[in-house]
Amino acid sequence: MPPYAGPSTAARSGEVADTLRLMAYLALALTLIVLDHRGGWLNQARKQTATLVAPLWAVAGWPGRLIERVSDDAGTMSQLTEENRKLRNDALVNQARMARLQSIAADNLRLRGLLEAAERGNLDVVLAPILDIDLDPTRQRLVLDAGSRDKVRVGQSVIDAGGLLGQITGITPLHASVLLITDPSHAVPVVVARNGVRLVAYGEGRSDSLNLRSVPLSSDVRVGDMLVTSGLGGRFPPGFPVGTIAALKPDDSRAFLVGEVKPAAQLDRGREVLVLLSIPPPPADTTQFRTPSPAVPEAQAG
Repeated sequence: MPPYAGPSTAARSGEVADTLRLMAYLALALTLIVLDHRGGWLNQARKQTATLVAPLWAVAGWPGRLIERVSDDAGTMSQLTEENRKLRNDALVNQARMARLQSIAADNLRLRGLLEAAERGNLDVVLAPILDIDLDPTRQRLVLDAGSRDKVRVGQSVIDAGGLLGQITGITPLHASVLLITDPSHAVPVVVARNGVRLVAYGEGRSDSLNLRSVPLSSDVRVGDMLVTSGLGGRFPPGFPVGTIAALKPDDSRAFLVGEVKPAAQLDRGREVLVLLSIPPPPADTTQFRTPSPAVPEAQAG
Protein backbone atom coordinates (compact mmCIF):
# COMPACT_ATOMS: atom_id res chain seq x y z
CA MET A 1 0.00 0.00 0.00
CA PRO A 2 1.54 3.41 -0.97
CA PRO A 3 2.10 5.91 1.75
CA TYR A 4 -0.33 8.98 2.12
CA ALA A 5 1.22 11.85 0.28
CA GLY A 6 -1.39 14.59 1.17
CA PRO A 7 -3.34 16.84 -1.23
CA SER A 8 -2.08 17.19 -4.71
CA THR A 9 -0.51 20.38 -6.01
CA ALA A 10 -3.46 20.99 -8.37
CA ALA A 11 -5.95 20.86 -5.51
CA ARG A 12 -3.96 23.36 -3.48
CA SER A 13 -3.75 25.71 -6.45
CA GLY A 14 -7.57 25.60 -6.86
CA GLU A 15 -8.16 26.43 -3.21
CA VAL A 16 -5.80 29.37 -3.41
CA ALA A 17 -7.62 30.67 -6.50
CA ASP A 18 -11.00 30.41 -4.81
CA THR A 19 -9.68 32.23 -1.79
CA LEU A 20 -8.28 35.01 -3.93
CA ARG A 21 -11.57 35.42 -5.82
CA LEU A 22 -13.49 35.59 -2.54
CA MET A 23 -11.11 38.21 -1.25
CA ALA A 24 -11.53 40.19 -4.47
CA TYR A 25 -15.35 40.06 -4.22
CA LEU A 26 -15.22 41.19 -0.63
CA ALA A 27 -12.91 44.03 -1.53
CA LEU A 28 -15.19 45.05 -4.41
CA ALA A 29 -18.25 44.92 -2.17
CA LEU A 30 -16.55 47.06 0.49
CA THR A 31 -15.44 49.52 -2.17
CA LEU A 32 -18.99 49.79 -3.58
CA ILE A 33 -20.47 50.27 -0.11
CA VAL A 34 -17.98 53.04 0.70
CA LEU A 35 -18.52 54.78 -2.65
CA ASP A 36 -22.31 54.52 -2.39
CA HIS A 37 -22.23 55.88 1.15
CA ARG A 38 -20.14 58.87 0.07
CA GLY A 39 -21.55 59.66 -3.38
CA GLY A 40 -24.92 57.86 -3.61
CA TRP A 41 -24.19 56.79 -7.20
CA LEU A 42 -25.59 53.30 -6.61
CA ASN A 43 -28.95 54.78 -5.66
CA GLN A 44 -28.89 56.88 -8.85
CA ALA A 45 -28.00 53.79 -10.86
CA ARG A 46 -30.99 51.98 -9.35
CA LYS A 47 -33.29 54.91 -10.26
CA GLN A 48 -32.03 54.98 -13.83
CA THR A 49 -32.39 51.25 -14.11
CA ALA A 50 -35.96 51.48 -12.77
CA THR A 51 -36.71 54.21 -15.36
CA LEU A 52 -35.44 52.00 -18.14
CA VAL A 53 -37.37 48.98 -16.88
CA ALA A 54 -40.67 50.87 -16.28
CA PRO A 55 -41.95 50.39 -19.89
CA LEU A 56 -41.31 46.69 -19.56
CA TRP A 57 -43.34 46.64 -16.36
CA ALA A 58 -46.18 48.49 -18.13
CA VAL A 59 -46.14 46.05 -21.03
CA ALA A 60 -46.03 43.11 -18.63
CA GLY A 61 -49.09 44.53 -16.78
CA TRP A 62 -51.26 44.95 -19.92
CA PRO A 63 -52.75 41.43 -19.89
CA GLY A 64 -53.79 41.74 -16.25
CA ARG A 65 -55.29 45.19 -16.74
CA LEU A 66 -57.09 44.02 -19.90
CA ILE A 67 -58.61 41.04 -18.10
CA GLU A 68 -59.66 43.28 -15.20
CA ARG A 69 -61.26 45.81 -17.57
CA VAL A 70 -63.11 43.14 -19.51
CA SER A 71 -64.38 41.70 -16.24
CA ASP A 72 -65.52 45.16 -15.06
CA ASP A 73 -67.23 45.85 -18.41
CA ALA A 74 -69.01 42.51 -18.29
CA GLY A 75 -70.24 43.21 -14.77
CA THR A 76 -71.39 46.71 -15.75
CA MET A 77 -73.21 45.39 -18.83
CA SER A 78 -74.97 42.73 -16.78
CA GLN A 79 -75.99 45.32 -14.19
CA LEU A 80 -77.25 47.72 -16.86
CA THR A 81 -79.21 44.92 -18.56
CA GLU A 82 -80.88 43.99 -15.28
CA GLU A 83 -81.69 47.62 -14.49
CA ASN A 84 -83.09 48.11 -18.00
CA ARG A 85 -85.30 45.03 -17.60
CA LYS A 86 -86.60 46.30 -14.26
CA LEU A 87 -87.28 49.74 -15.71
CA ARG A 88 -89.22 48.20 -18.62
CA ASN A 89 -91.28 46.12 -16.22
CA ASP A 90 -91.95 49.16 -14.04
CA ALA A 91 -92.98 51.14 -17.12
CA LEU A 92 -95.43 48.42 -18.19
CA VAL A 93 -96.92 48.25 -14.69
CA ASN A 94 -97.29 52.03 -14.57
CA GLN A 95 -98.93 52.06 -18.00
CA ALA A 96 -101.39 49.41 -16.88
CA ARG A 97 -102.18 51.40 -13.75
CA MET A 98 -102.61 54.57 -15.79
CA ALA A 99 -104.93 52.81 -18.24
CA ARG A 100 -106.98 51.50 -15.32
CA LEU A 101 -107.21 54.95 -13.76
CA GLN A 102 -108.23 56.44 -17.11
CA SER A 103 -110.90 53.77 -17.48
CA ILE A 104 -112.24 54.53 -13.99
CA ALA A 105 -112.21 58.25 -14.74
CA ALA A 106 -114.07 57.63 -18.02
CA ASP A 107 -116.67 55.52 -16.19
CA ASN A 108 -117.17 58.28 -13.63
CA LEU A 109 -117.59 60.90 -16.35
CA ARG A 110 -120.05 58.70 -18.23
CA LEU A 111 -122.11 58.04 -15.11
CA ARG A 112 -122.08 61.72 -14.31
CA GLY A 113 -123.38 62.45 -17.79
CA LEU A 114 -126.20 59.93 -17.40
CA LEU A 115 -127.21 61.31 -14.02
CA GLU A 116 -127.06 64.87 -15.31
CA ALA A 117 -129.31 63.89 -18.22
CA ALA A 118 -131.85 62.33 -15.84
CA GLU A 119 -131.73 65.32 -13.52
CA ARG A 120 -131.94 67.80 -16.37
CA GLY A 121 -135.14 66.21 -17.64
CA ASN A 122 -136.55 65.46 -14.17
CA LEU A 123 -136.88 61.83 -15.22
CA ASP A 124 -137.94 58.81 -13.19
CA VAL A 125 -135.23 56.37 -14.22
CA VAL A 126 -133.20 53.40 -13.06
CA LEU A 127 -129.51 53.01 -13.90
CA ALA A 128 -128.96 49.64 -15.59
CA PRO A 129 -125.54 48.15 -16.38
CA ILE A 130 -125.12 46.50 -19.79
CA LEU A 131 -124.42 42.75 -19.59
CA ASP A 132 -124.29 41.93 -23.28
CA ILE A 133 -124.59 43.65 -26.62
CA ASP A 134 -125.50 42.19 -30.00
CA LEU A 135 -124.83 44.47 -32.97
CA ASP A 136 -125.26 41.90 -35.71
CA PRO A 137 -126.65 43.50 -38.91
CA THR A 138 -129.81 41.42 -38.53
CA ARG A 139 -130.13 41.77 -34.76
CA GLN A 140 -129.47 44.87 -32.66
CA ARG A 141 -130.03 44.05 -28.99
CA LEU A 142 -128.83 44.82 -25.45
CA VAL A 143 -129.12 42.71 -22.30
CA LEU A 144 -129.33 44.72 -19.08
CA ASP A 145 -128.48 43.76 -15.52
CA ALA A 146 -131.89 44.93 -14.31
CA GLY A 147 -135.28 43.25 -14.39
CA SER A 148 -138.72 43.18 -12.87
CA ARG A 149 -137.29 43.39 -9.35
CA ASP A 150 -135.95 46.82 -10.36
CA LYS A 151 -139.40 47.96 -11.65
CA VAL A 152 -138.38 47.40 -15.26
CA ARG A 153 -141.32 46.57 -17.53
CA VAL A 154 -141.83 45.66 -21.18
CA GLY A 155 -142.38 48.74 -23.33
CA GLN A 156 -140.29 51.13 -21.27
CA SER A 157 -137.89 53.37 -23.17
CA VAL A 158 -134.11 53.17 -22.76
CA ILE A 159 -131.91 56.25 -23.13
CA ASP A 160 -128.40 57.46 -22.48
CA ALA A 161 -127.00 60.96 -22.06
CA GLY A 162 -127.29 61.54 -25.82
CA GLY A 163 -130.81 60.37 -26.53
CA LEU A 164 -133.00 57.38 -27.34
CA LEU A 165 -131.44 53.91 -27.41
CA GLY A 166 -134.42 51.59 -27.74
CA GLN A 167 -137.24 49.86 -25.91
CA ILE A 168 -137.56 47.02 -23.39
CA THR A 169 -138.95 43.97 -25.19
CA GLY A 170 -138.43 41.20 -22.62
CA ILE A 171 -137.76 40.89 -18.92
CA THR A 172 -136.94 38.39 -16.20
CA PRO A 173 -136.62 39.14 -12.51
CA LEU A 174 -132.93 39.88 -12.99
CA HIS A 175 -132.44 40.90 -16.62
CA ALA A 176 -134.07 42.80 -19.46
CA SER A 177 -133.74 42.73 -23.26
CA VAL A 178 -133.62 45.96 -25.25
CA LEU A 179 -134.50 46.30 -28.93
CA LEU A 180 -132.26 49.08 -30.27
CA ILE A 181 -133.61 51.72 -32.62
CA THR A 182 -131.03 50.58 -35.19
CA ASP A 183 -132.54 47.07 -35.44
CA PRO A 184 -133.80 46.41 -39.00
CA SER A 185 -137.28 45.67 -37.65
CA HIS A 186 -137.50 48.92 -35.70
CA ALA A 187 -139.09 52.26 -36.65
CA VAL A 188 -139.38 55.43 -34.56
CA PRO A 189 -141.90 58.24 -35.22
CA VAL A 190 -139.90 61.48 -35.13
CA VAL A 191 -140.30 65.17 -35.79
CA VAL A 192 -137.80 67.75 -36.96
CA ALA A 193 -137.06 69.83 -33.88
CA ARG A 194 -136.63 72.95 -36.00
CA ASN A 195 -140.10 73.00 -37.60
CA GLY A 196 -142.12 69.98 -36.40
CA VAL A 197 -142.15 68.06 -39.70
CA ARG A 198 -143.19 64.46 -38.93
CA LEU A 199 -141.04 61.61 -40.27
CA VAL A 200 -140.20 58.00 -39.44
CA ALA A 201 -136.64 56.83 -38.74
CA TYR A 202 -135.95 53.20 -39.57
CA GLY A 203 -133.19 50.95 -38.33
CA GLU A 204 -130.96 49.36 -40.94
CA GLY A 205 -128.72 47.07 -38.88
CA ARG A 206 -125.93 49.59 -38.38
CA SER A 207 -125.13 51.08 -34.99
CA ASP A 208 -124.03 54.36 -36.56
CA SER A 209 -126.94 55.02 -38.92
CA LEU A 210 -130.72 55.28 -39.24
CA ASN A 211 -132.72 55.71 -42.41
CA LEU A 212 -135.42 58.16 -43.50
CA ARG A 213 -137.72 56.98 -46.27
CA SER A 214 -140.28 58.67 -48.50
CA VAL A 215 -139.53 62.22 -47.39
CA PRO A 216 -141.63 64.57 -49.56
CA LEU A 217 -139.59 66.85 -51.77
CA SER A 218 -141.63 69.79 -50.52
CA SER A 219 -140.78 69.12 -46.88
CA ASP A 220 -138.61 71.67 -45.16
CA VAL A 221 -136.00 69.12 -44.14
CA ARG A 222 -132.30 69.91 -44.20
CA VAL A 223 -129.00 68.24 -43.49
CA GLY A 224 -128.10 68.99 -39.87
CA ASP A 225 -131.68 68.98 -38.59
CA MET A 226 -132.18 67.31 -35.20
CA LEU A 227 -134.85 64.62 -35.01
CA VAL A 228 -136.68 63.98 -31.74
CA THR A 229 -139.37 61.49 -30.78
CA SER A 230 -142.83 62.70 -31.70
CA GLY A 231 -144.73 60.60 -29.16
CA LEU A 232 -147.11 59.34 -31.85
CA GLY A 233 -148.23 55.76 -31.30
CA GLY A 234 -147.41 55.93 -27.60
CA ARG A 235 -144.31 53.78 -27.95
CA PHE A 236 -141.85 56.48 -26.94
CA PRO A 237 -142.26 59.66 -24.90
CA PRO A 238 -142.01 62.83 -26.99
CA GLY A 239 -139.00 65.11 -27.04
CA PHE A 240 -136.09 62.66 -26.81
CA PRO A 241 -133.32 63.13 -29.42
CA VAL A 242 -133.11 60.35 -31.99
CA GLY A 243 -130.43 61.65 -34.32
CA THR A 244 -129.18 64.28 -36.72
CA ILE A 245 -129.78 64.22 -40.48
CA ALA A 246 -126.39 63.58 -42.06
CA ALA A 247 -127.38 63.28 -45.73
CA LEU A 248 -130.37 63.68 -48.05
CA LYS A 249 -130.77 62.53 -51.66
CA PRO A 250 -133.57 61.67 -54.12
CA ASP A 251 -134.75 58.08 -54.20
CA ASP A 252 -134.89 55.99 -57.36
CA SER A 253 -138.27 57.41 -58.35
CA ARG A 254 -137.07 61.00 -57.90
CA ALA A 255 -140.42 61.67 -56.20
CA PHE A 256 -139.15 61.52 -52.64
CA LEU A 257 -136.02 62.02 -50.62
CA VAL A 258 -134.19 59.44 -48.54
CA GLY A 259 -131.99 60.45 -45.67
CA GLU A 260 -129.24 59.11 -43.50
CA VAL A 261 -129.44 59.90 -39.78
CA LYS A 262 -126.61 59.75 -37.27
CA PRO A 263 -128.03 58.44 -33.96
CA ALA A 264 -127.85 60.79 -30.99
CA ALA A 265 -127.30 57.97 -28.51
CA GLN A 266 -123.99 56.15 -28.26
CA LEU A 267 -125.40 52.81 -29.32
CA ASP A 268 -122.09 50.97 -29.44
CA ARG A 269 -120.51 52.63 -26.39
CA GLY A 270 -121.02 52.93 -22.68
CA ARG A 271 -121.51 50.44 -19.87
CA GLU A 272 -124.72 51.76 -18.35
CA VAL A 273 -128.03 53.06 -19.65
CA LEU A 274 -131.13 54.67 -18.16
CA VAL A 275 -134.52 52.95 -18.20
CA LEU A 276 -137.50 55.30 -18.04
CA LEU A 277 -139.77 53.90 -15.33
CA SER A 278 -142.58 56.30 -16.11
CA ILE A 279 -143.48 58.51 -19.04
CA PRO A 280 -142.30 62.05 -18.31
CA PRO A 281 -144.44 65.08 -19.18
CA PRO A 282 -143.72 66.67 -22.56
CA PRO A 283 -140.67 68.93 -22.22
CA ALA A 284 -141.08 72.65 -22.62
CA ASP A 285 -137.90 72.61 -24.70
CA THR A 286 -137.49 69.60 -26.98
CA THR A 287 -133.78 70.31 -27.19
CA GLN A 288 -133.13 69.29 -23.59
CA PHE A 289 -131.28 66.23 -24.89
CA ARG A 290 -130.23 67.79 -28.15
CA THR A 291 -126.51 67.22 -27.73
CA PRO A 292 -124.76 64.54 -25.69
CA SER A 293 -123.20 65.67 -22.48
CA PRO A 294 -119.58 66.76 -23.11
CA ALA A 295 -118.57 64.82 -20.00
CA VAL A 296 -119.40 61.47 -21.60
CA PRO A 297 -116.31 59.95 -23.31
CA GLU A 298 -116.46 57.50 -26.16
CA ALA A 299 -115.69 54.21 -24.36
CA GLN A 300 -116.47 50.78 -25.77
CA ALA A 301 -119.25 48.87 -24.04
CA GLY A 302 -118.10 45.81 -22.19
